[in-house]
Amino acid sequence: MEAERKLIEYICESNFGDIPPQPLNVVKNMVLTVLGTTIAGAQAEGCEQLVDLYRDLGGTAEATILNYGDKIPAENAAFVNGVMARALDFCDAMEPGLHIGSSVVPAALAAAELAGNCGGRQFLTAVTAGTEVAARLNLTEAAYDGFDPTGVCAVFAAAAAAAKMLQLEPAKTWNALALAFNKSGGSFQSNIDGSLAVRVIQGWVAQSGVSCARLARAGITGPKRFLEGVYGYFHLYGKDLLNPEGAVSGLGEKFEFENLMFKKFPSCGGTLGSTDAILSLIAEKQLEPEMIDHIDVAVPPYMHKLVGHEFQIGENPRVNAQFSIQYCVASALIRKSAKLNHFEESSVRDPDIMPLAQKVRVISDPALDKRGHTALDMQVFTTNGNTYLKKMDIAPGFPGNPLTQAEHEERFRDCINFAARPIERHSAEEIISLVARLEDLEDIRTLIPLIGD
Repeated sequence: MEAERKLIEYICESNFGDIPPQPLNVVKNMVLTVLGTTIAGAQAEGCEQLVDLYRDLGGTAEATILNYGDKIPAENAAFVNGVMARALDFCDAMEPGLHIGSSVVPAALAAAELAGNCGGRQFLTAVTAGTEVAARLNLTEAAYDGFDPTGVCAVFAAAAAAAKMLQLEPAKTWNALALAFNKSGGSFQSNIDGSLAVRVIQGWVAQSGVSCARLARAGITGPKRFLEGVYGYFHLYGKDLLNPEGAVSGLGEKFEFENLMFKKFPSCGGTLGSTDAILSLIAEKQLEPEMIDHIDVAVPPYMHKLVGHEFQIGENPRVNAQFSIQYCVASALIRKSAKLNHFEESSVRDPDIMPLAQKVRVISDPALDKRGHTALDMQVFTTNGNTYLKKMDIAPGFPGNPLTQAEHEERFRDCINFAARPIERHSAEEIISLVARLEDLEDIRTLIPLIGD
């Protein structure tokens, strides 16, 4: 049980002073990102229905539904807030598809309200610890093999953060993560089919993190060998492909979550490179839609499975568009940008989109795996016989090609501008300012009234 022991020691013993400046900055940007996407996603498809559902269910008023102001049981608040945070798919992520922030931040905020007065340093420490736990337990494409990384792995982040916020002792923190192991699950078929389950899984993860911490606090136990046991995490989900010792080596000294990706555009991470490539070619070659004969986009096989399928509009047009290279390229060609409103149903159903999307062919190329997870080769063939090539190894926002701080803040402002339930401009700027100095907050709950009603 060495891996489990080291993981629990890290969670329980970590302090704010142990967090170096760069990882701290990543965590602050994750918090800012999630607050922005929650505000922007508050009225996305399915979110208002969930708010109404959980209002009607009632229960003890423990934690806030962000942007609405209602107080409901902490687990349920974490669920609804997690769904809203992921609804527009504009949140942080980590290869090969793990979304941490949209669960760990709602879980930590709900736990903070449950616990009472929690300072900014405690909150940052809890979110940092939880995020690092998920980053360490993140698996490979081969190991996940169709499981949703968020549903499988991010639940440990939410449970760790909630346990830290509730100041659970080591034995109970151990049980919180062990119980979280039994909540792991979810399939990428939700993404491929464009279903609302993508965002619901994110909410379930946040909800499970809070509930597992509360169950552990009440004395409910989980399997001690939840990582290394014969039927533990590294066997069931890791398929014995990973070394448990490697996953916990250097905890607190090296921060794997520095590999988080923050999206430059509001669509699946697998589409960001293609969007950036076509926008670059538009700027360089003054491309217009009528000039396009066809476009070939070669991507690694994993990305092809996720976002390379034929674009079709199903039950959820936004998700269909977000998980389609064909749509993202066609939309960027027509609109010369990629904004949140370009994934609204009215934009997705624009009659000019489909004929252009059908000119985009996405090709699975195993050789690109050697160049990186987001590598691509784009060839644009014009009607006058010209061919333009754009190669990319690292998509924007991924490690090695990060966003600037100004871009992070602009993304937040874009979310506020898009929101159907917008907050006041001065509140938006105050949130940016408070997150930048979150460690100085005496009570993290100060943020909550700024986020809507």
